Amino acid sequence: MDRLVQAWVEGWVVSRGAAPPVAEPWGWTVDVGTGHHVTRHVLGATNDAVTEPVVRKVAGAVTGAGVWLKVFADPALVAPWLGPGWWIDPEPGFLMTAPLTDAPPGAAPDGYRTRTWSRGGVVRTMIVAPDGSLAARGQIAPTGATAVVDQIETSPAHRRRGLGALVMRTLHRAAAEEGARTGVLGATPQGRALYESLGWRVESSLTSAKFTGDTQG
Repeated sequence: MDRLVQAWVEGWVVSRGAAPPVAEPWGWTVDVGTGHHVTRHVLGATNDAVTEPVVRKVAGAVTGAGVWLKVFADPALVAPWLGPGWWIDPEPGFLMTAPLTDAPPGAAPDGYRTRTWSRGGVVRTMIVAPDGSLAARGQIAPTGATAVVDQIETSPAHRRRGLGALVMRTLHRAAAEEGARTGVLGATPQGRALYESLGWRVESSLTSAKFTGDTQG
């Protein structure tokens, strides 16, 4: 299994409060426990190590709606291997990594307020706008030498002010202070540019697919 995928799985379950991952011959099964996200299967291979027979086997065993499949390869490659009943996110995700440092994150813009706290093994930070509304937020789950960044958001009205970068630098420092040396995350195409500007690099594409049970589509 790819060590970065394992680190991502271990940190993600802490960040989301999901059940401990169950090791499978092909990766991990994680019970999440919500109606739209009951369980997820995460394949442990990346890039050229992802094979059609394994994807078909795992996907073919899924029969319940709300089960997700995460495959670290491009959706254009993976889509033909999935049977009917699967919705595939048309935009590829990205598995990314970066070294973490405890460098000071800097100050928020005038009028904005930052609050950072830790609870249940997860460090969260939020930036409040001058009017008291949420401007940006994010969280990170350190699990030893690695830490998973998760749920980075900037409200549309407050974008292009460096708030996303400030959230990331704050989380970098918090995880580094707890001993983590490498950050791992699953990025959207929109988030990728921000992360790359902060020194993150793409390790693999990521396909996200959800079983809907609609075999007529």
